[in-house]
Amino acid sequence: MARGRKCKTGKRYPCGKLERAETEREAMAVALDARRRHYGVSIKRARDQRLGSALGRLAFTKLISNDQHEAGRVFGELYQRHHAVMGLLAPTPRSIAGRLIEEGIMGLSPSEPTLDQIERLRRRFREAAAALTECDRHNRADRGSGPSHLVHRVVCTDEDTLSWSNADIANLRVGLNALVRVFRI
Repeated sequence: MARGRKCKTGKRYPCGKLERAETEREAMAVALDARRRHYGVSIKRARDQRLGSALGRLAFTKLISNDQHEAGRVFGELYQRHHAVMGLLAPTPRSIAGRLIEEGIMGLSPSEPTLDQIERLRRRFREAAAALTECDRHNRADRGSGPSHLVHRVVCTDEDTLSWSNADIANLRVGLNALVRVFRI
């Protein structure tokens, strides 16, 4: 009889080496524990999807309304699609593999948009950008950065708002309210 440790149970490669597959539950446990530590919430509340982005955390803590959150989310998707179609780089840092997939070089290759789709996308983006620019001119609070700049920082670059002043949060709300009107939410 052979001596030594007993073999571990589990799936094995043809060569006999044990497969190491992290389960979804194990991966999720790490993420939930990090959210629990960083944001001081229970594990149950850490499952909330809104904690995954700066805009979502603002909605989670009730600093912005659900309509404002939805408008910011729609604008973020519009911004990403607009930049991808126009050939512009996204402002968020991505890995090389992520960029290759986005550009259709590796993995999924999106179909080419038609000229009509491009024109609709450009028009919708122009409407949203014009509404934010109008907020910068007329509807902003007395102090702080302009609403368009703040919306870009939170929605497009996912910048945390922990050190923001109350005036900046108020200006962000003004910009998100303009997007609510543009997107008819």
